[in-house]
Amino acid sequence: MKPIVIIPTYNEKENIVAMLDKVMSLDVDFDVLVVDDNSPDGTADLVKMQQSNYPQIHLLENGAKNGLGTAYINGFHWCLERDYAYIFEMDCDFSHNPEDLIRLLDELENGTCDLVVGSRYVGNVVNVVNWPMGRVLLSYFASAYVRFFTRMKLSDATAGFVGYSRKLLSTIDLNAIKFRGYAFQIEMKYTAFRLGYPIKEIPIIFANRTAGESKMHGGIIKEALIGVLQLRFKSIRPKKS
Repeated sequence: MKPIVIIPTYNEKENIVAMLDKVMSLDVDFDVLVVDDNSPDGTADLVKMQQSNYPQIHLLENGAKNGLGTAYINGFHWCLERDYAYIFEMDCDFSHNPEDLIRLLDELENGTCDLVVGSRYVGNVVNVVNWPMGRVLLSYFASAYVRFFTRMKLSDATAGFVGYSRKLLSTIDLNAIKFRGYAFQIEMKYTAFRLGYPIKEIPIIFANRTAGESKMHGGIIKEALIGVLQLRFKSIRPKKS
């Protein structure tokens, strides 16, 4: 079974073609599922053009923009209906280096974990390029906040560059994942932690986007702050067979 990387998109015409070309050029054969939230800039049309060159590229047109979490949950369901052993999340804006997909995959294939996190902050080292200092501090202290309230020993709880084993994603009740902004990333990690699955972090270098617009806004931050408190009281059980 092959690995697949899910790339959610909304108005990413400046990045999507180069990103797909880069993933297709990797030494390891990854499939790609682009989950597009009805981008008005024609992102989905560019993906369809790339599909004529690469049969490994798939497109899920997700309808109205309903948040990052909704895009990933729909993508997870799509992947689990097919024979993929490892399922990855990655941004489209090159803040995550596609070359690091191979390092993440190695950790899962070695059996050392069922959830691998590409971390910006392993060992208290901040591996972030061209981010405003305020954004760096917000992200860094958000992870400290998450560690305090959840007791997860993760340096980068809000990271969006992650890989899951099929076994783990099949065990998580995806319909019980409630958050739709960046709190989604915390909820998925916390669910894996509470279910007892091993999690590993490996260091990556995170680069600020150079094309397109950031999707971060105040509502996302508020959801994450309040959501972490709610997670402590959430009942988490494996999905029923």
